[in-house]
Amino acid sequence: MEPRLQAADLGFFAALTMAGSLSAAAREMRITTAAVSKRLSHMEARLGVPLLNRTTRRMSLTVEGETLLRHARSILAEMADLEQQLGASRSTPSGLLRVNATLGFGRSHIGPLIGRFARQYPQVDVQLQLSVDPPTLTDDAFDVCIRFGPPPDARVIARKIASNQRLLCASPAYIAQHGEPKTTADLARHNFISIRQGGEAYGVIKLTRGRSGKTETLKTRGNLTTNDGSIAVQWALDGHGILMRAEWDIREHLAQGQLVQLLPQHHTPDADIYAVYPAQHKSAARVRAFVDFVAEAFRPAKA
Repeated sequence: MEPRLQAADLGFFAALTMAGSLSAAAREMRITTAAVSKRLSHMEARLGVPLLNRTTRRMSLTVEGETLLRHARSILAEMADLEQQLGASRSTPSGLLRVNATLGFGRSHIGPLIGRFARQYPQVDVQLQLSVDPPTLTDDAFDVCIRFGPPPDARVIARKIASNQRLLCASPAYIAQHGEPKTTADLARHNFISIRQGGEAYGVIKLTRGRSGKTETLKTRGNLTTNDGSIAVQWALDGHGILMRAEWDIREHLAQGQLVQLLPQHHTPDADIYAVYPAQHKSAARVRAFVDFVAEAFRPAKA
């Protein structure tokens, strides 16, 4: 008698939900959409419960599907760790590595870095997912998350891989037309480009004179808002207003004179870059190798 649930089903279902649609999963698995749909239907028939609500354009998990996915991710991670521990060489990174990063930073920095990592460690299969907000690591959906600022959850390990701060900036064209603010009071008459991300207060910035001076909380105004940092940077480059953005996202534009730092004598809250991962994955060679690789890539060049 065929078992109701097979080990291969877990990997299939996790990959399907990660892809987000039947057609996307089919492309990743290099099979037809019909084959993916047939396999899913066969799983549901064996289990006797629906796992996905699906239409021609989108799909969503049922309650049973959420339960299966949660356990599948946990079991797959444990299997990968067990395989590595039982292998002939624990020092050789291998298996599945699930990485999460923010949209703009992940696209410009982490994506290319993973390409180099995969070339150096061909036995590691890397899945990169970009998101606006950092996910909750306690649900074991990812092995490593690259994020700005330390996590609030003490149950995960956070390794600082690079210093980073947010800077106020604008294009030379904007400054030529509207003038350069010399004090924090001058900011009230300027147009700001706002980014809605995470739980941060929208349209509010904090500036501190020096490192130990008084911190001012300022309410900004502006006619452009987005949840995508790359779009916000482009608007700033086009001269639409003042932007506060992480140094790592604008450093090249500053170096090339396309953007100008404003009020450099003031500091904003640090936005240091961390590699965050669940404590249970700290012994996995693939996780250690990736975190070390990222830390080395972001190490400041020696003068």
